[in-house]
Amino acid sequence: MRLLFSCSELGLGHVSRIIPLGKQLEKNGHEMFFFSGGKAYEMLQKEFSHVYRCQPISWYENAHGIITSASLLNLLFPLPLFNMEQNKFELKKSNAMETIHRYYDLRENLHDIAPDLFIADGDINALRLAERWKIPSLYIANMIRPSYGFSAFLSPGERVVERYVKNCTKTIIPDNPPPNTVSEYNIGNLDSVGLTGKAEYVGSFIDTTPVKGAQEHIFAPISGPVGTRAKLIKTLIPVLEKLNTKCVISLGTPGKKVSAKIGNCELHTWLSTEERAEAMKNAKFVIFSGGHATCFETIKYGKPSICIPTQPEQLGNAVKLQDLNCSITVKNRKQLEKAVEKMETQKEAYDRNVAVLSEFSGRFKGLDRAVSIVESLLD
Repeated sequence: MRLLFSCSELGLGHVSRIIPLGKQLEKNGHEMFFFSGGKAYEMLQKEFSHVYRCQPISWYENAHGIITSASLLNLLFPLPLFNMEQNKFELKKSNAMETIHRYYDLRENLHDIAPDLFIADGDINALRLAERWKIPSLYIANMIRPSYGFSAFLSPGERVVERYVKNCTKTIIPDNPPPNTVSEYNIGNLDSVGLTGKAEYVGSFIDTTPVKGAQEHIFAPISGPVGTRAKLIKTLIPVLEKLNTKCVISLGTPGKKVSAKIGNCELHTWLSTEERAEAMKNAKFVIFSGGHATCFETIKYGKPSICIPTQPEQLGNAVKLQDLNCSITVKNRKQLEKAVEKMETQKEAYDRNVAVLSEFSGRFKGLDRAVSIVESLLD
């Protein structure tokens, strides 16, 4: 069968799910076609043959991270933006224009591909296209009706989005079922959204079989766009460099690996998948922004965490982990200092709570279940 994947670029968690799913389906004999933009497009190109570039959709972001007020204005109007990667000013298209361009990028090759099924990870444009062309569609999402940190001005847009989610054939939520759903505050009430019987919690696509390691250091994996990474670095390093505990920090900058040392902090521009797993496994606790995929990495390795959210989705995940008494949510350096001290003094209690969540999460094989659902839609 011919499967068309469309993947959001708002964080690399979407593409990190799509790649293993696509690999397994390709192994099962299906023909794969992928659409995405930005870094996600580059990652897909390294893994698959049929990969098409499409217009990325992004928040308005600078060296201070995502700017909410500017992002709201940018929904309808283009705004000047300093591109930190290319070191120049440019005009960022409005989200409305980005959405239109993306839709037509997807539609351009639709006739030639003639997919039997649309699989969209976080990309509503693909669901809209599937509906108009009467193609069965599967939506993969850990955010449907968010309740933390989202402006009320976005509510009308959320309801428009939900229309396409309700009309798709099936929705997969790559998370634990309640009451231990990490993205609970980003998913919302499925009954209210109208997804009763059409959505399934399958578990994380990450293998969450519990793994035990040592407790040698604090691990801080930094990820996200340039502005987000810059904001996290400015918050983390002044606090961690003063500690007596060894700290390992991955700056999340792909390319040639360069390492340095500041105080007791080991800084690495990039860690390979194996190096990252080793650093996570042997951490005392983890400091990260609250991204969905990394949440389940901390759960797999049974590590308490401190979350520094840089955007609303991460805040929802962070608050849920905090409610499960597995994490502490902070906003700035002062709060981070207090959280590190609290984590050190109450670590045994946090360890016990994460162990319970790890055992629960390990019961689910999200990737295997997702493959089964995809293939059932092709029958």
